[in-house]
Amino acid sequence: MTESIEVVLPGIVEPTGLQVRATTVPAPGAGRASIRVEATGVSFAEQQMRRGKYYDQPPFPFVPGYDLVGTVTAVGEGVPPTLVGTRVAALTKTGGWASQVVLEAADLVPVPAGVDPAEAETVVVNGITAWQMLHRVAKVRSGGTVLVHGANGGVGSTLVQLARHAGVRVIGTASPRHHDTVRALGATPVDYRADVPAQVRALAPNGVDAVFDHVGGPGIVDSFKLLAKGGTLVSYGSASTRDDGGSKQLPVLKLVARLLWWNYSPTGRNAHFFNIWAGKRKAAAFRATLAEDLGQVLALLADGSLTAQVAARFPLTEAAAAVALAESGTVTGKVVLVP
Repeated sequence: MTESIEVVLPGIVEPTGLQVRATTVPAPGAGRASIRVEATGVSFAEQQMRRGKYYDQPPFPFVPGYDLVGTVTAVGEGVPPTLVGTRVAALTKTGGWASQVVLEAADLVPVPAGVDPAEAETVVVNGITAWQMLHRVAKVRSGGTVLVHGANGGVGSTLVQLARHAGVRVIGTASPRHHDTVRALGATPVDYRADVPAQVRALAPNGVDAVFDHVGGPGIVDSFKLLAKGGTLVSYGSASTRDDGGSKQLPVLKLVARLLWWNYSPTGRNAHFFNIWAGKRKAAAFRATLAEDLGQVLALLADGSLTAQVAARFPLTEAAAAVALAESGTVTGKVVLVP
């Protein structure tokens, strides 16, 4: 048994309602590994979970934490002993907000030597999401043009950089206070509070090859209309409904239904809802794809092609302040918890 500190989400609470507690973690069983967590993050998923609005979150209470980076401290039967001492990244969905965890060894992806854990953490779920949407779903070619909503956010800032690295022109929505940052990432900023369609059409009169939209709501219609013929809308969230009451499933179901309708209509454009867990039932293939894609992103981070956007670092015990900052809309990149 190993002692651990973890942050618990007890129910629908304000950030100050998060609970910090000491617990014990069992020794790793067969096929599993014990990990000393060095960085975990505050994703949009946790912001929805504390409101009870994440589509398939577990019942309260539970430990949030969508992803993590840490060092393997012990392994169970069937796991190579050489894994001990290796820094790894893992996609967890929940459970990452802890100082010590036990995970399936097959779910661990090595982090290149010399990469700071907090910086690596910013590109785990964000990097996989951005890479797969760009290269596996939209399949935008060099020379194309895309629109990234929330270009200063965790996924958005990573997506901008990956697209620019692939030779793709990027238009990014953000508030004016973040426009200089968006330019520095390589995108042309537009004000999300103004007439976004008019601003985008002025920059891309023939439409864009892809739109990456985490906002959902009525604005998804504008995103679809901004596509060029043959273009692809990739929807990956419903941030506009984060604070709405009612069912947590309904906004997503309505969004998916609209996308399906567009795909069956003769528009000459494509629409997809991206779910990072799609294909999870085929565990071996899912793990292989995840390891390949995250490996690509981490390699770009290691060689300097990708710059980590760490908005702030907080001790794990200050998770409440970290969540409040992440939800403030005032930061660029991802808020990281450092146990």
